[in-house]
Amino acid sequence: MRLLVGLGNPGSHYARNRHNIGFMAADAIARVYGFPAFRARFKGVLAEGSVAGKKRILLKPQTFMNDSGESVGAVARFFRIAPDEIVVFHDEIDLKPGKLRVKLGGGNAGHNGLRSIDREIGRDYWRVRFGIGHPGVKELVYPYVLQDFPREEIEEWVGPLLESVAQTLPLLLSGAADAFMSEVARLSAPEPETGD
Repeated sequence: MRLLVGLGNPGSHYARNRHNIGFMAADAIARVYGFPAFRARFKGVLAEGSVAGKKRILLKPQTFMNDSGESVGAVARFFRIAPDEIVVFHDEIDLKPGKLRVKLGGGNAGHNGLRSIDREIGRDYWRVRFGIGHPGVKELVYPYVLQDFPREEIEEWVGPLLESVAQTLPLLLSGAADAFMSEVARLSAPEPETGD
């Protein structure tokens, strides 16, 4: 897996939105592995570095979520990266907050970023889905995903989950998706409360 894509919307206004957890994951990976600063290329911002001893490309499309595929497709074509060598990190409203699932291929479940990527490169890429929960009513989904994570959620599960994903990434990149999911769940689980 050579291209790691975090999905989100560009600009400081969106930075802490639930919809931007993919950008947050890319930033966590860049920090943990000492990637150089992102630079503007291919309708996105891109950084090249090393994870598990191999060159990896981190990408955050800057086209806004609905056109993410334009950036992903441009990078994939330029570097000749096959879809199954691409991992996309994105939010998933149909998973409970803090849950994570990985799969190769499949549908887009109404996610506009994935729909755009499907149009550009097909469906045979890896998806790392971060559960952000559902507001309960379909009409509230759009405003819900564009709300900021509350500070307590950042501290309780978002931060620990993203750190665990970054630390455990070599497992995913080696093809051990199940081991990756298990280890992320173990590392990001809340500490049990101890009584006096």
